[in-house]
Amino acid sequence: MNLRVFLIGGFNKTKYLANSLIKKGHKVTAINNSRENCLALTEIDKLTVFHGDGSKPFILEDADVYDADIAIALTNSDADNFVICELCKKKFNVKKTVTLITDPRKIDFFHSVGIDLVVCAVSTISSIIEQQAFFNELTTIIPIGESRIKISQLPVSDTAPVVNKKMKDINWPKQIVIGCIQRGEKSMVPRGDTRIHAGDILLLISSDEHETAAVQELAGR
Repeated sequence: MNLRVFLIGGFNKTKYLANSLIKKGHKVTAINNSRENCLALTEIDKLTVFHGDGSKPFILEDADVYDADIAIALTNSDADNFVICELCKKKFNVKKTVTLITDPRKIDFFHSVGIDLVVCAVSTISSIIEQQAFFNELTTIIPIGESRIKISQLPVSDTAPVVNKKMKDINWPKQIVIGCIQRGEKSMVPRGDTRIHAGDILLLISSDEHETAAVQELAGR
Protein backbone atom coordinates (compact mmCIF):
# COMPACT_ATOMS: atom_id res chain seq x y z
CA MET A 1 0.00 0.00 0.00
CA ASN A 2 1.52 3.31 -1.13
CA LEU A 3 0.95 6.16 1.32
CA ARG A 4 0.94 9.94 0.99
CA VAL A 5 3.35 11.15 3.66
CA PHE A 6 4.19 14.73 4.65
CA LEU A 7 7.43 15.54 6.51
CA ILE A 8 7.10 18.98 8.08
CA GLY A 9 10.16 20.81 9.38
CA GLY A 10 13.50 19.30 10.32
CA PHE A 11 16.35 18.52 7.96
CA ASN A 12 18.58 15.55 8.76
CA LYS A 13 15.67 13.47 10.04
CA THR A 14 13.63 14.56 7.03
CA LYS A 15 16.37 13.50 4.61
CA TYR A 16 16.65 10.05 6.14
CA LEU A 17 12.90 9.48 6.39
CA ALA A 18 12.30 10.76 2.86
CA ASN A 19 14.88 8.43 1.35
CA SER A 20 13.60 5.47 3.35
CA LEU A 21 9.92 6.08 2.57
CA ILE A 22 10.50 6.77 -1.13
CA LYS A 23 12.47 3.54 -1.49
CA LYS A 24 9.41 1.73 -0.12
CA GLY A 25 7.23 3.28 -2.80
CA HIS A 26 5.47 5.97 -0.77
CA LYS A 27 4.70 9.44 -2.11
CA VAL A 28 6.56 11.90 0.10
CA THR A 29 6.33 15.67 0.42
CA ALA A 30 8.63 17.79 2.60
CA ILE A 31 7.64 21.24 3.88
CA ASN A 32 10.46 23.40 5.23
CA ASN A 33 10.74 27.10 6.08
CA SER A 34 14.44 27.29 5.17
CA ARG A 35 15.25 28.00 1.52
CA GLU A 36 18.69 26.46 1.98
CA ASN A 37 17.18 23.25 3.37
CA CYS A 38 14.63 23.15 0.58
CA LEU A 39 17.36 23.40 -2.07
CA ALA A 40 19.24 20.53 -0.45
CA LEU A 41 16.07 18.42 -0.17
CA THR A 42 15.29 18.86 -3.87
CA GLU A 43 18.32 16.68 -4.57
CA ILE A 44 16.37 13.67 -3.28
CA ASP A 45 14.82 11.90 -6.25
CA LYS A 46 10.99 11.80 -6.28
CA LEU A 47 10.68 14.03 -3.20
CA THR A 48 8.25 16.94 -3.55
CA VAL A 49 9.48 20.01 -1.65
CA PHE A 50 7.50 23.08 -0.51
CA HIS A 51 9.07 26.17 1.03
CA GLY A 52 7.15 27.67 3.94
CA ASP A 53 6.18 27.46 7.59
CA GLY A 54 4.26 24.23 8.05
CA SER A 55 2.46 25.61 11.11
CA LYS A 56 0.58 28.03 8.83
CA PRO A 57 -2.70 26.73 7.35
CA PHE A 58 -2.19 28.36 3.95
CA ILE A 59 1.17 26.62 3.53
CA LEU A 60 -0.37 23.23 4.32
CA GLU A 61 -3.17 24.05 1.89
CA ASP A 62 -0.75 25.01 -0.88
CA ALA A 63 1.14 21.75 -0.31
CA ASP A 64 -2.16 19.85 -0.69
CA VAL A 65 -1.98 18.06 2.65
CA TYR A 66 -5.72 17.31 2.45
CA ASP A 67 -6.58 13.67 3.23
CA ALA A 68 -2.92 12.60 3.47
CA ASP A 69 -2.22 9.27 5.13
CA ILE A 70 0.48 10.50 7.53
CA ALA A 71 1.88 13.87 8.60
CA ILE A 72 5.09 13.87 10.66
CA ALA A 73 6.05 17.07 12.52
CA LEU A 74 9.84 17.31 12.84
CA THR A 75 10.55 20.91 13.89
CA ASN A 76 12.65 21.76 16.97
CA SER A 77 9.64 23.41 18.65
CA ASP A 78 7.12 21.33 20.60
CA ALA A 79 4.59 24.16 20.23
CA ASP A 80 4.99 24.28 16.44
CA ASN A 81 4.76 20.50 16.19
CA PHE A 82 1.57 20.57 18.24
CA VAL A 83 0.01 23.20 15.96
CA ILE A 84 1.07 21.29 12.84
CA CYS A 85 -0.50 18.04 14.04
CA GLU A 86 -3.70 19.74 15.17
CA LEU A 87 -4.10 21.52 11.83
CA CYS A 88 -3.35 18.39 9.84
CA LYS A 89 -5.79 16.26 11.82
CA LYS A 90 -8.68 18.65 12.37
CA LYS A 91 -8.56 21.03 9.40
CA PHE A 92 -7.04 18.90 6.66
CA ASN A 93 -8.36 15.45 7.63
CA VAL A 94 -4.96 13.75 7.74
CA LYS A 95 -5.46 10.15 8.85
CA LYS A 96 -2.44 9.79 11.17
CA THR A 97 -0.27 12.42 12.83
CA VAL A 98 3.16 11.85 14.34
CA THR A 99 5.36 14.30 16.22
CA LEU A 100 8.73 14.55 17.90
CA ILE A 101 8.80 16.36 21.25
CA THR A 102 11.58 17.38 23.60
CA ASP A 103 9.57 17.55 26.85
CA PRO A 104 8.36 14.11 28.09
CA ARG A 105 5.80 15.80 30.38
CA LYS A 106 3.78 16.68 27.28
CA ILE A 107 3.37 13.11 26.00
CA ASP A 108 0.00 12.39 27.65
CA PHE A 109 -1.39 15.79 26.68
CA PHE A 110 -0.37 15.39 23.04
CA HIS A 111 -2.08 12.00 22.96
CA SER A 112 -5.19 13.38 24.69
CA VAL A 113 -5.84 15.85 21.86
CA GLY A 114 -5.66 13.14 19.22
CA ILE A 115 -2.05 13.05 18.02
CA ASP A 116 -1.55 9.42 17.07
CA LEU A 117 2.13 8.89 17.86
CA VAL A 118 4.37 11.02 20.09
CA VAL A 119 8.09 10.28 20.07
CA CYS A 120 10.21 11.77 22.84
CA ALA A 121 13.97 11.30 22.69
CA VAL A 122 14.37 11.86 26.43
CA SER A 123 11.87 9.12 27.32
CA THR A 124 13.37 6.77 24.76
CA ILE A 125 16.92 7.20 26.03
CA SER A 126 15.66 6.84 29.62
CA SER A 127 14.02 3.57 28.67
CA ILE A 128 17.18 2.33 26.98
CA ILE A 129 19.22 3.03 30.10
CA GLU A 130 16.70 1.33 32.40
CA GLN A 131 16.33 -1.75 30.20
CA GLN A 132 20.10 -2.31 29.98
CA ALA A 133 22.32 -3.27 32.88
CA PHE A 134 25.13 -0.85 32.10
CA PHE A 135 25.28 2.50 30.40
CA ASN A 136 28.23 1.46 28.24
CA GLU A 137 26.04 -1.13 26.50
CA LEU A 138 24.33 1.77 24.74
CA THR A 139 26.98 1.57 22.03
CA THR A 140 25.70 -1.90 21.11
CA ILE A 141 22.10 -0.68 20.97
CA ILE A 142 22.42 2.65 19.23
CA PRO A 143 24.14 2.07 15.87
CA ILE A 144 26.86 4.58 15.04
CA GLY A 145 28.79 5.48 11.93
CA GLU A 146 26.95 4.37 8.81
CA SER A 147 24.37 2.29 10.68
CA ARG A 148 20.82 3.53 11.25
CA ILE A 149 18.30 3.17 14.01
CA LYS A 150 14.92 1.92 12.80
CA ILE A 151 11.78 2.84 14.73
CA SER A 152 8.74 0.64 14.13
CA GLN A 153 5.26 0.28 15.59
CA LEU A 154 4.27 -3.28 16.51
CA PRO A 155 0.62 -3.90 17.45
CA VAL A 156 0.01 -6.72 19.95
CA SER A 157 -2.80 -9.06 18.91
CA ASP A 158 -5.05 -11.01 21.31
CA THR A 159 -3.23 -14.24 20.42
CA ALA A 160 0.34 -12.94 20.65
CA PRO A 161 2.46 -15.12 22.99
CA VAL A 162 3.77 -12.05 24.82
CA VAL A 163 0.32 -11.00 26.09
CA ASN A 164 0.32 -10.65 29.91
CA LYS A 165 4.05 -11.28 30.09
CA LYS A 166 6.39 -8.90 31.93
CA MET A 167 8.97 -7.11 29.81
CA LYS A 168 11.81 -8.77 31.70
CA ASP A 169 10.42 -12.23 30.90
CA ILE A 170 10.30 -11.72 27.13
CA ASN A 171 13.19 -13.08 25.12
CA TRP A 172 13.94 -9.98 23.06
CA PRO A 173 17.32 -9.87 21.29
CA LYS A 174 19.50 -7.59 23.41
CA GLN A 175 19.89 -5.19 20.48
CA ILE A 176 16.13 -4.53 20.61
CA VAL A 177 14.68 -1.77 22.79
CA ILE A 178 11.00 -1.12 23.49
CA GLY A 179 11.09 2.66 23.87
CA CYS A 180 7.40 3.26 24.52
CA ILE A 181 4.07 1.45 24.89
CA GLN A 182 0.94 3.13 23.58
CA ARG A 183 -2.12 1.81 25.42
CA GLY A 184 -5.32 3.43 24.27
CA GLU A 185 -4.96 7.18 24.74
CA LYS A 186 -1.97 6.83 27.06
CA SER A 187 1.71 6.18 26.46
CA MET A 188 4.25 4.87 28.94
CA VAL A 189 7.94 4.16 29.20
CA PRO A 190 8.13 0.41 30.00
CA ARG A 191 9.97 -1.02 32.98
CA GLY A 192 11.02 -4.59 33.63
CA ASP A 193 7.79 -5.33 35.53
CA THR A 194 5.53 -3.74 32.87
CA ARG A 195 3.11 -6.31 31.42
CA ILE A 196 2.24 -6.37 27.74
CA HIS A 197 -1.50 -6.21 27.05
CA ALA A 198 -3.46 -7.21 23.96
CA GLY A 199 -4.08 -4.07 21.92
CA ASP A 200 -0.85 -2.38 23.00
CA ILE A 201 1.28 -0.72 20.34
CA LEU A 202 4.99 -1.14 21.00
CA LEU A 203 7.50 1.42 19.77
CA LEU A 204 10.41 -0.76 18.72
CA ILE A 205 13.92 0.64 18.31
CA SER A 206 16.27 -1.61 16.37
CA SER A 207 18.43 -2.04 13.32
CA ASP A 208 16.86 -3.63 10.25
CA GLU A 209 18.60 -6.95 10.89
CA HIS A 210 17.15 -7.32 14.40
CA GLU A 211 13.61 -6.15 13.67
CA THR A 212 12.64 -9.55 12.21
CA ALA A 213 13.71 -11.37 15.37
CA ALA A 214 11.57 -9.06 17.48
CA VAL A 215 8.53 -9.59 15.27
CA GLN A 216 9.02 -13.35 15.49
CA GLU A 217 9.13 -13.18 19.29
CA LEU A 218 6.07 -10.96 19.36
CA ALA A 219 3.98 -13.02 16.95
CA GLY A 220 5.30 -16.44 17.94
CA ARG A 221 6.43 -17.50 14.49
